[in-house]
Amino acid sequence: MRIPAKNRYSFLIRPLLWLQKRHFGQPLNPALLWGRRPVLFYLVASFFGYLDRKRSPISDVVRSLVCVRVSQLNDCAFCVDANGMRLAQRCQSVEKIQALAQWRESPLFDTREKAVLTYTEAMTVTGNHVTEQMIDALKAWYDDDALIELTALISFQNLSAKFNTALDVPSQAFCSIPLNQTQEAEMAKHNPQTHNTDKKL
Repeated sequence: MRIPAKNRYSFLIRPLLWLQKRHFGQPLNPALLWGRRPVLFYLVASFFGYLDRKRSPISDVVRSLVCVRVSQLNDCAFCVDANGMRLAQRCQSVEKIQALAQWRESPLFDTREKAVLTYTEAMTVTGNHVTEQMIDALKAWYDDDALIELTALISFQNLSAKFNTALDVPSQAFCSIPLNQTQEAEMAKHNPQTHNTDKKL
C-alpha cells in the first residue's frame, strides 16, 4: 500500500480491527487506512452498513452484483476480491461472478439485474451517461426511494474502489477465482492503463 498501516491505532478503532481479524483472519487492508482517521472510518462504515442492511429495498444479490461490477470497472483488486466473496456467498455459486464481465450476453442475469447493471455502468464508466430510458426501466422494480438507495450504493462503491486503487490496496485472497481471458480483455478495455492480468476475483 502507498500509505503504511500505523503501529498503533486509536482506542476507537482497535476493537473493530480485532473483530475483522476474528472474522476474516486479518484486518481488512482498507480499514488500516481509513482507521488512521477514526471519524472518516466510522462515517464510511456507517454509510455502507446502512446501504447493505438486511431490510434494504435492493436484494442482497443485486447489491453484490453492483459492488463487484463497479470494482471490476475501477480495476480495484481488493474490492473485486472482497465483493466477489460476498457475491459467491449470497448466490451459493460462482457462476455469476465468472459471467459478470459479459452480463449482457449471459442468460444467468434476469431483466432486473441487467437494468441495474446498465445503470451501474452508466454511472461508473467515464463518458457514459444515465438516460431517462434507464430510469424508466428501473422503475419497473424500484420506487423513487429505492432508486435513491441504488444510486447511493453505486456512488459509494465508486468512492471505495477509487480510494483503494489510488492507494494501491492489495487483494487479500478471499475469493480466488481466476479471470478467464474474455473477462480480462473486457476489463482491459475499460482500464487500458492500469489493467493487471494477474488479478483474481
